[in-house]
Order: sequence, then C-alpha cells, then structure tokens
Amino acid sequence: MRSAVVTDAGDRIRWAELPGRGPVRVYLHGLGASSAPYFAGVVAHPLLAGHRSLLMDLLGHGISDRPEGFAYTLEGHADAVAGALVAAGVEGAEVVAHSMGGSVAVVLAARHPRLVSRLVLVDANLDPMAPRSGAGGSSGIAAYPEEEFLAGGWREVRDRVGAHWWATMRLAGREAVHRSAVNLVEGTVPTVRELLLGLSIPRTFLLPEADGPLCGADGLVASGVDVVAVPDCGHNIMLDNPEAFVRATAAALMG
Repeated sequence: MRSAVVTDAGDRIRWAELPGRGPVRVYLHGLGASSAPYFAGVVAHPLLAGHRSLLMDLLGHGISDRPEGFAYTLEGHADAVAGALVAAGVEGAEVVAHSMGGSVAVVLAARHPRLVSRLVLVDANLDPMAPRSGAGGSSGIAAYPEEEFLAGGWREVRDRVGAHWWATMRLAGREAVHRSAVNLVEGTVPTVRELLLGLSIPRTFLLPEADGPLCGADGLVASGVDVVAVPDCGHNIMLDNPEAFVRATAAALMG
C-alpha cells in the first residue's frame, strides 16, 4: 500500500501498487466502490500484468481518507488523483476507469494533460442526469437532501443496491457517497462528454453489449474514440466477464 497527501488538511489518497515496467497504469473505481476488489483479478491477467499498476481509491472511498469537509466534485476528485500521481512520480499514465471513475479520469486528463497518455473508460458517466427518488445508483442517491441521506436515507440505499455493491459502499464516507453522487449527476461545465471529445490522446469506451448502442456513439467515434461493446456482462464489466474485459482493455492499451 502507498499513499500521498492530496489536500491542505493532510488527507491522504491510498492505493495498492504492483511493480513493473512502464507506461504506468492507473485504475480508478466507481461511486461507492474500491479499486482493488474491482480490478485486482484482471490486473493480474497475463494480458495486462507486468506494468507498474496503481489501484487507487478516490478520496472518501476504500482505503483512502474520508474527509467530511471535502466537496467531492469531479474536479476535486481529479485534482486529488493528480496530486497522488505527482507524489508517486507518475506522468503519462494509461488510465483504466470505471463508471464515476471514468468521469474523474476524463476531467483528470483535461485538467492535467501531462499526467495521462491514454484512457480506457469502462461504462463511464458522460452526461448530466436528473436525480430520481427510489432509483438505483447515483441518481437515486442524489435525490436525497444530504441531511436526510446522513440521517438514515443511506439505509434505504443499502437495501436497494444489494450486498455486492454494499460490500464496498459501506467502506466509503457517507458524505463522500452523497456528494459524489450529487456532483456526478450534475456533471461538469463543459460536460464530461464535451471534455472527452476535446482530448487528443487515445481513448476507448467499453460498454455492455446488452445495453444497446451507446448514446452519442457517432460523435465519439468521429472524434477518435473507439467504442467497444463487451458481451455477456452488466455495468461491472470487469467482474461480470473478466476474460472479455481483459481482451478489450489489452487491445485498447496496445492500439
């Protein structure tokens, strides 16, 4: 385990690090998750192994600190990751990022371009969305006022998301989960999609084949983003079909 101070208050991001050759690969998890449980199995696969790899937990999540005063915006998450990468001596990283982590990765690449050389986005959030009471995921969490979520709304979320997601969500700070969800559904200005379109580095977007055509895929492809549908999986592609995930990710990283 490694760590770096990333806020003026002394809060630390932590990550599990595997030694190896460059370029460095950085793995970022989604809302309420943690990178090691989601990525360790695929990182060890022969097609991906051998690179220096940082399985990094965003502030408020997993083994990283959970500051109650942090805003947990996408920009704040991205800047914190940037601070950790600088402390780790990393430039030009290949970033593989799932869901909300994909949104953070796009913002990271836009705000700190020397730190990122390539993106593999795993069913990432690209567009703002409306909060929806009772829904699963970030839109349902964002529908709660923060005080209501902290006072007990989190228990309703726990019961909705199920034991698998809750296994890592329970490790996250409750302020972190709520504020991250609110900021994720609000998005950024320009939007994450617009930021992604404006990047000049190699970019790949993986999505579950069963979800059908990706919204706005034509625009992404026209800007140079490779859009790859992965069979036999849901949102957690690396867990649902690790072999297909590894093949698609390895191809993206070698392309």
